[in-house]
Amino acid sequence: MEVTPGRKQFYNPKKASFFDLTALLFSKNLKKRKFIETSIETEDSFWYRLVIFLSTLLQKFLLSIKTPMALAGQTFEDMLNLFTNNGGLFGLIKKVMTGKVVIPSREAATYVSAVGYTDLRKDLDKQIIYGNSMYYPALAIMTCKAVYNNAAYNKSIIENNWGMEVIGFYNYWNDYLRQPDTQHDTIVVSFRGTLPFSADDWYSDADVSWYEFPNIGKIHSGFLKALGMQKLVGWPKFVIPDLTRKAPLAYYDIRDRLKDLLKNSPEAKVIVTGHSLGGALAALFPAILFYHDEQLVLERMEGVYTFGQPRVGDEAFAGYMEKNLNKNGIQFYRYVYCNDIVPRVSTACSSTLIVEEVPYLNYFSLFGFFPMHMNAIYEVIRSFTMKAKYGADYTDGWLMFGVRLFGLLIPGVANHCPQDYVNSTRLGKPDDVLFLPLHTKKALGFEVPLLAA
Repeated sequence: MEVTPGRKQFYNPKKASFFDLTALLFSKNLKKRKFIETSIETEDSFWYRLVIFLSTLLQKFLLSIKTPMALAGQTFEDMLNLFTNNGGLFGLIKKVMTGKVVIPSREAATYVSAVGYTDLRKDLDKQIIYGNSMYYPALAIMTCKAVYNNAAYNKSIIENNWGMEVIGFYNYWNDYLRQPDTQHDTIVVSFRGTLPFSADDWYSDADVSWYEFPNIGKIHSGFLKALGMQKLVGWPKFVIPDLTRKAPLAYYDIRDRLKDLLKNSPEAKVIVTGHSLGGALAALFPAILFYHDEQLVLERMEGVYTFGQPRVGDEAFAGYMEKNLNKNGIQFYRYVYCNDIVPRVSTACSSTLIVEEVPYLNYFSLFGFFPMHMNAIYEVIRSFTMKAKYGADYTDGWLMFGVRLFGLLIPGVANHCPQDYVNSTRLGKPDDVLFLPLHTKKALGFEVPLLAA
């Protein structure tokens, strides 16, 4: 397949000097800026140039704190696991006195990530069995939650708790960051979301540059890069060799592994899922499959399930996705829980929705200020009532409770954690979530938009 070059606008924060950044605010000529690679000569909108300025400044800051941020995160996770593995604070004190302290290993199956500590559930809901309309979303969010942890943890719970087979757990190369990045009846492809202490993940989120495919539309290029877009050639059907890569590119490697698995498993179906940044990658994965006309994978793809997914493209891209999802009979479900902040923060190329985002399209809506804060208070209260109402499986841990308290300051942060998405798939009834593609449905009393541009 011959690749037609598309329009693009990329930003390289490493090349952005203070003078160049400041000049951007006062000059419409983008091509004069050394840190901008663009096919657009000028940009008249001051507000759009301000977005570029702030995004680039944030990325430069993230690059500067990458190492201490990772060290702080690793120390925090080590301390969480140290307390857990030794029976809490008093247990740790006792073991220190007896010289029997258990030192956590980061590669062990018992080592839990910071995100993992917001929801420690390992077992699938035994009430939701294969064939139940909630089975795929319930399985999808549990895999999304699991991949925030290490490979040994995943292997342990998938094989021992779920009775399933681990096909693989991989780290992939980002051709722009120049380092590894995003990590049979039903084959589940689960993309990991943003790690709280990974500057590289936040770097991808903060990147507001875009790439425009002919006849497809504009797409957030930070997500495209994380999925495996090749630096010099964009999205050809096959990988162009590059000896500097130290790991495979995500899209190509996953696609090829799926093709091999599906050839050997004629009845197998595929579901694709992801939470947060992982949700954006899960949404884009079939988009590139459509672009490359990968019929074997598309014919066997049962559905795409995203949770707390940020917006990824413009109106033209939304239309392209809707047409191809319907053409290939693929169901797409985009779960947005309550006032989750991530799906409601616009990117540079997110201009419209196929379905309405409710209760508020924009996180910064003036109409939503008081209702969002009231709901955050309710979420804190609910931490104490869920266990009594639904059982011990719905208990908030102390870390999740702390996140809910933080949500009193910034509503919607707690709603982004996997805990509430797991709860919604388990407590939502088939009558509440009717699985018809590209329509708005309800789960736990909140509207759930399925696909956004």
